[in-house]
Amino acid sequence: MSLEISNTSSQAVKEKSAAALSSVVAAVGLTTLKIIVGIMTNSLGILAEAAHSGLDLVAALVTFFAVRLSDKPADREHHFGHGKIENLSALFETFLLLATCGWIIYESIQRLFFETVEVDASFWAFLVMGISIVVDYSRSRVLYRAARKHNSQALEADALHFSTDIWSSSVVILGLIGLILAKNVPALHFLNKADAIAALLVAGIVIYVSIELGMRTVQGLLDHAPKGLAEKIEKAVEAVPGIFDCHRVRVRTSGPSLFIDLHIYVEPNQSLENAHELTRKAAEAVLSVAPKSDVSIHAEPLPQPELPTKD
Repeated sequence: MSLEISNTSSQAVKEKSAAALSSVVAAVGLTTLKIIVGIMTNSLGILAEAAHSGLDLVAALVTFFAVRLSDKPADREHHFGHGKIENLSALFETFLLLATCGWIIYESIQRLFFETVEVDASFWAFLVMGISIVVDYSRSRVLYRAARKHNSQALEADALHFSTDIWSSSVVILGLIGLILAKNVPALHFLNKADAIAALLVAGIVIYVSIELGMRTVQGLLDHAPKGLAEKIEKAVEAVPGIFDCHRVRVRTSGPSLFIDLHIYVEPNQSLENAHELTRKAAEAVLSVAPKSDVSIHAEPLPQPELPTKD
């Protein structure tokens, strides 16, 4: 006999969508601000950040729609629901980040070796980057909380993305400080390329995060089971009185959801009602280890040792 238990929540959908929407609103504001100040100051570092924020906006929009679509229930064509949409959105975000890095690296090399561009390290440049750090910190915290609460890879990817923006904005500020020092201290004239160097450091940070995000996304698409979860499930289920063994535990991820199926051995000489009660208790044990999971349990009679036959 088998038992299936599904665990979903409409409140989770609302909270995830709200977190994703707040990220979209913040991205619109930051992108607009950085473009205006970057053009006014002619700062490659800020323009690079504006391009980064522009792709942040695209990524935030993709995440917003992915979160909403991924929580659609299973249907006749999608038996395991639509959770993989979150994994695909994270992979799309990875490609956007890498494309941004390519542009930043190209422009930085042009300014370091082939072009001379006057950059204005003004008050406005420092102000916009300071605002960027504050906003990115705030929205990354909101996204991280929602991601941990609802096990959302899309929101976690978004949060990780915006956390790196804090570091990249800090690098740009250091680059602008270098420009000021180069203009006012002759011995530090070598810092006149600090803006382009800062942009390269931004690209390095983004590439690192993109590779990490891409690897995790591919693992999700390939149904990589969370490390150690199967062992924890076996231990919890085998602790239930009346269950003699838990085996063939299989775990697959689909966006924020976990799908778990397993087999258990129970006493063969018992009623169907008792066997069903044991599978229910086994499911509760699984959910104690992996909440909000879709659980399928197959109960089998405990194999009896074969009696020796007489010749």
